Amino acid sequence: MAEQTSRRPAGTGGPHGMPMGVGRPKNLKQTVKRLFGYFNKNWLALIAIVLTLILSSGSMLAGSYFLKPLINKYIIPGNFNGLLMALAGLAIIYVAGIFASYIQTRLTIQVAQKTSNTMRRELFDKLQRLPLKYFDTHTHGELMSRFTNDIDNVQIMLEQSTTQLISSVLTFIGSVIMMIILSPVLFLITAMVLALMVFLSVKIGGKSRQYFKNQQKILGDLNGYIEETISGLKEIKVFSHEEKAITEFNRLNEEFRTTASNANFLAGIIMPIMMNLNNVCYAITAVFGGILTIAGSFDVGSLAAFLQYSRQFGQPITQITSQLNNILAAMAGAEHVFEVMDQEPEVDSGEIMLTHINEHTDGNSIQNEATSQWAWKSESPDGKPELIPLKGDVRFHNVTFSYDDKKTVLREISLYAKPGQTIALVGSTGAGKTTITNLINRFYDITKGTITYDGIDVRKIKKDSLRQSLGMVLQDTHLFTGTVMDNIRYGKLDATDEECIQAAKTASAHSFISRLPDGYRTVITGDGANLSQGQRQLIAIARVNVANPPVMILDEATSSIDTRTERLIEKGMNALMKGRTVFVIAHRLSTVRNADAIMVIENGEIIERGSHDDLLSQKGRYFQLYTGANILD
Repeated sequence: MAEQTSRRPAGTGGPHGMPMGVGRPKNLKQTVKRLFGYFNKNWLALIAIVLTLILSSGSMLAGSYFLKPLINKYIIPGNFNGLLMALAGLAIIYVAGIFASYIQTRLTIQVAQKTSNTMRRELFDKLQRLPLKYFDTHTHGELMSRFTNDIDNVQIMLEQSTTQLISSVLTFIGSVIMMIILSPVLFLITAMVLALMVFLSVKIGGKSRQYFKNQQKILGDLNGYIEETISGLKEIKVFSHEEKAITEFNRLNEEFRTTASNANFLAGIIMPIMMNLNNVCYAITAVFGGILTIAGSFDVGSLAAFLQYSRQFGQPITQITSQLNNILAAMAGAEHVFEVMDQEPEVDSGEIMLTHINEHTDGNSIQNEATSQWAWKSESPDGKPELIPLKGDVRFHNVTFSYDDKKTVLREISLYAKPGQTIALVGSTGAGKTTITNLINRFYDITKGTITYDGIDVRKIKKDSLRQSLGMVLQDTHLFTGTVMDNIRYGKLDATDEECIQAAKTASAHSFISRLPDGYRTVITGDGANLSQGQRQLIAIARVNVANPPVMILDEATSSIDTRTERLIEKGMNALMKGRTVFVIAHRLSTVRNADAIMVIENGEIIERGSHDDLLSQKGRYFQLYTGANILD
């Protein structure tokens, strides 16, 4: 029901397949523990994944060791019948490994998808329950990166990195054990090259990780600048700043190219270095192994198997380093998600709720879901429901408010709006006009004083019920992707098409909607990019109108409507406000002049109040605003 403003998302993103927001989690142990909490319902699948990983790694190790009897017992003696049987056995080993890998992949993807799906759902649910203050202090881009980069990194980690890490560790340990069993002497030679490979992998990987971290920061700046430039392209052309925009973009783009080149160069050379060192290790091992074989202290089959292991064990080292970086990045992403999930939700201690009523001539009210009349429902001391008809009487009693407990925004504000009255709030920008309306619907809670609604402290009313009774149209409208009819119906989800059309007629939106290509079925995309600002505002007014709230808040609701359109909707706005309590943050004089009372606010205090004529006769601040300009800001 309430129109919400949107914030410009900050640029985020990164190259596909690269760690996003590379960094180490602050509390790795706690993060891992919380992630494992998502596996409670999939523990059988996890056991199966581990077993199939062991089987697939074991089949590769067993296949390499099988070369020893294959050569010694069948190839060298020339036993071709036995060789065929041995090859059949080897095929069975590899087929079992392939089958195990297939099962492991299917199960891993299922677990990863379920986990990421659950995390996204819980994160989205959490965002719906956070107070507006949280969104005022966090950009949309920052929050969106939790859904995209961070959870995607967790998903990739579960699908690929973790299983590859386990498989690489098993392969590496298994290869080392088998090499020691086959020839401890040859293994010592191999271990020297192994130490060098580990050292270089850690050294180069650390530098690459730092470059990637810088790359992501610069990429965020670049994307943010691109998005900001595209959004403000009209202003850039108006002031002829195209060359300045191009120069700044080229600077950021070149900075990103340099950092990305360094990061990807270091990441790219790890594998060739490891492969070449592995080849050198293979050659040295082959030479010394050949000497041992010729000397008679080593057999040909064992040498073939050992060489196979020496070729295999270099790759797991590179994979372990790479996957550890990805896992740490994913854990940092998971920690970012959990930080949002751990935020305190919006507190709602209210117990009084809205309900439909039938009001009889004797003054008694009875609950009836089939009517359009509303009442506040609470429990009396004797436990029986007590119904207070919703009239729309809103009063501020010595209200003081601060957003950050440092700077006071409102000071000892007292005002009242009787049912059916229109109250206009005027004053300079930043005087506190919008803050007053945000306190009525409890987007923020007051620091001192009380706000009553039909004599009830608003803090005793459940927030859903409170906001359901309020209609709010802001200067910056937001339209959702969908048809025009869907956007109007957003004010009342069970409204019929006829109710939505009538609401549009009252708001004087029916005429332009009828001229759209598909009328009310015209699809709106890009926050109404195919509509003018005034048309978007009219749809927002119709949206509130269909909700039929007893209290309305118009925060400069007609500021984006031209004079001709304003004259067309003046009658509709009067009908919309008839019988309702209305708070208007004034922008145009026609709205102010029709108000029952005008409050002039400066520096968080009400300095003048009265009707239009009364305030003009006082020749105070209102008189200055009225005579000094044709609009009140």
